[in-house]
Amino acid sequence: MTASFKTLTSDGQVLTPGDPAYDEARTVWNAMVDRHPRMIIRCASVADVVTAVRTARDLGLEIGVRCGGHSVLGLAVPDDGLMIDLTPMAGVRIDPARRRAYVQGGALLGALDRASQRYGLATTAGNVSHTGVGGLTLGGGMGWLARQHGLACDNVLSYQVVTASGDVIRASRTENPDLFWGLRGGGGNFGIVTEFEFQLHEVGTRTLVAEYSFPLDAAASVLRTWRDLNTTAPRQATFTASLSRDGQLTAGFVWVGNPAAGRRLLPAMRALGRPTHTHVAEMSYVDLQRREDSTGRHALRRYSKGHYLRELPDAAIEAFLRRGGGADLPNVGLQAYGGAIAEVSDEDAAFSHRATLFEFGTGISWTDPAEDVSRMAVARRAADALAPFASGVYVNALSDDGTDGVRRAYPGGKFGRLVALKDAYDPDNVFHLNQNIRPSR
Repeated sequence: MTASFKTLTSDGQVLTPGDPAYDEARTVWNAMVDRHPRMIIRCASVADVVTAVRTARDLGLEIGVRCGGHSVLGLAVPDDGLMIDLTPMAGVRIDPARRRAYVQGGALLGALDRASQRYGLATTAGNVSHTGVGGLTLGGGMGWLARQHGLACDNVLSYQVVTASGDVIRASRTENPDLFWGLRGGGGNFGIVTEFEFQLHEVGTRTLVAEYSFPLDAAASVLRTWRDLNTTAPRQATFTASLSRDGQLTAGFVWVGNPAAGRRLLPAMRALGRPTHTHVAEMSYVDLQRREDSTGRHALRRYSKGHYLRELPDAAIEAFLRRGGGADLPNVGLQAYGGAIAEVSDEDAAFSHRATLFEFGTGISWTDPAEDVSRMAVARRAADALAPFASGVYVNALSDDGTDGVRRAYPGGKFGRLVALKDAYDPDNVFHLNQNIRPSR
């Protein structure tokens, strides 16, 4: 064991219980997660990742892989296992002439956004800047640019991967294309990605947010109108709606591009009715991308559920507003898909459900461990209320759904294709602390 650690780079680090930085390193986004790895290898190079994988296999330890640590289940933290911590590998390099971003496996979304926006460029990324690029992208990667330019995984040109056997390979449309297919939405099942090569797009640096608030008694009418306006929305606009725990509905859109062009959509929003509050604001793209950082902050106990919806009939709107009933109700939200997302063939990547109209999500956070059971039940009831209208689920939105949830994320023959890929690249299921695709043997 000691000999293998000598291959770590000078910036790599091995932590075990009792080391000064150990507790900080094992702490992730969801405060419910309080597990203790036998060791944590903080990797500063691809060679360190190879060493970590081989060390775990030699010692028979479960492997958890940490990027941003945003998994609700805290899958990066294996109890009595080996955490491979990629956070020291956080570099982002931009080639503005070729519109490329080369992003190390431990980088956060904010680092990618800041680096690319120096040139007025960006690629699709999620909405909380301290999320890991790796976890988001490997599951698909929804963001404010997706209707214009596709999901994050649609913008990856190549991956550098450390496999379960400790080999370093590349995957692209021409090199290991089967693995390239699986990494585009298949999660962390097939290896540890140490570098992503992204296509960037000229998007400018400005955005517009338009939000209109309404009381609960007007919410059904507002949501029906909002749903109908979405059918003709330009691709620069991503329609969103949310219902807070106190019953206030907020509906509107986020526009990425010239704010003046976005303002041309504002007159149509008058059809929603008379809001109690209107918020229309221009902001930089970087500020938009970190606008939800405080609500998505660390150190809270968290639980969430989600669905994909191909349609949003009136009955689904009513279920959305009821949120399963009860005295305590969670936040719920809807975000529009379509546009460039739907134009990619469903067979082109592991990511599924390209025909989704809206993604539904419900999330709840709290601080008292005594409330864990009741709080999770609240979120489950809200998700159950929308289940009759669901067509599938986003793999990054899965929590404790188990195998049934994974099959909902990858329906039909696609699941079988992913199993065959797992057989080829990880037949021993070394990478199983994820939304797991189990090998066939």
